[in-house]
Amino acid sequence: MRSSPTPLPAFFCLSLTLLLPLFVTAQQQPSPAIHSFTNEVLIPVVVRDSHGHSIGGLTKDDFQVFDNGKPQAITGFSIVHREGEATAANSSVSAPETGESPSVSQLNSPTQRFVVFLFDDFNLTFDDLPHVQEAATKALDSSLAPQDFAAVLSTSGVNSGLTRDHAKLKQAILNLKVKTLLRTNGHECYNVDYYQGDRIVNKSDDWALQAVIIQVLRCVKGITPEAAETYARTAADRAVQLGEQNFRANLYALRLIMNKLMAPLPGQHVIVLISPGFFTSGPDALAIKSEVLDIAARSNTAINTLDARGLYTTNLAAEVTNRVDPASQRLINQYREQSMDADTQVMEELADGTGGTFFHNNNDLEDGLKTLVAGAEYRYVLAFSPTNAKPKVHHSLKVSVARPGSTVQARREYSVPPQEKRKK
Repeated sequence: MRSSPTPLPAFFCLSLTLLLPLFVTAQQQPSPAIHSFTNEVLIPVVVRDSHGHSIGGLTKDDFQVFDNGKPQAITGFSIVHREGEATAANSSVSAPETGESPSVSQLNSPTQRFVVFLFDDFNLTFDDLPHVQEAATKALDSSLAPQDFAAVLSTSGVNSGLTRDHAKLKQAILNLKVKTLLRTNGHECYNVDYYQGDRIVNKSDDWALQAVIIQVLRCVKGITPEAAETYARTAADRAVQLGEQNFRANLYALRLIMNKLMAPLPGQHVIVLISPGFFTSGPDALAIKSEVLDIAARSNTAINTLDARGLYTTNLAAEVTNRVDPASQRLINQYREQSMDADTQVMEELADGTGGTFFHNNNDLEDGLKTLVAGAEYRYVLAFSPTNAKPKVHHSLKVSVARPGSTVQARREYSVPPQEKRKK
């Protein structure tokens, strides 16, 4: 039997004038009230040219939406123009003194911009964190406009509050610490991460199991093959339990930020998720991701993601190699490579599914953060009403655009939540 998710750390919600602490557990946190979801699916879309620039000037007739391969009638269409919003914000919101909390009139301004830097300290490593901290503290001054309000949050509960005081934001970044509560120890002689554990426990992948058994036999002197398999399966079970708690902590953090901070505020909302990525698997993960993407569309929030690993390598460190024969080492390396690639998938899904940008395979993290805070200049939001969509059923989405040479990033899937019972 798997353990239930651990309570989420402290997060914070927004009142009319300042951020106040809100302590919520995963079990206590209510689902967002999106009553029309079963009648309407929202799809943020960014269309880019061959140079990677977002394309404006498109109309509803330029798009086609396919739900499980079937064309759908687009029932809603809107355009979000970054420059238009920024220009309006400059003219309608006066800047308070440094460090002042937003006033009621500013919070109610439909053109104000709010930026959240969300650091995934449950997955950031001791090697990654200093580089991320340095890049983020440098990028703050050049990426935020004078009228922007921002907050520095972490999955475990670091919170700067919503402010224009860059010194306060930078201090919150420097206060970040690596949290190892919801991850396995990658420096152990044999280590099973969530991806490999999922392959063993939920996918019955015998080769994944064999790769762990090989490491156990190498690490534990005098152990029998039968006992090594027991060790391997136990490690896989633990990795799955921690991995499920890990992805829930991150996805629930996004859900909470948008529900409690972003949704009540009119204007432009940007979340910059800074993480090495985290693996998600199974129908529960799909349902939560679908919910997060729908809330993002309804709250005008773009989730931009930055791979904190920069240009990373899948090669094992020197102290780990040469433990086993070459064939066994290739098997071990195969799952390591697959795991590192799988961790990035959720980062790409969150960015593509909200009209955001995924910055990866690049060591210039400072420039990446500047790019992500700015976001795409043009973003489109399409809507369609699915017919006969059954609750808890996975649907694949595809968006095409009548613009030769362009690329489309859009939401790729959704699942219909259970219908609420009507009270008599």
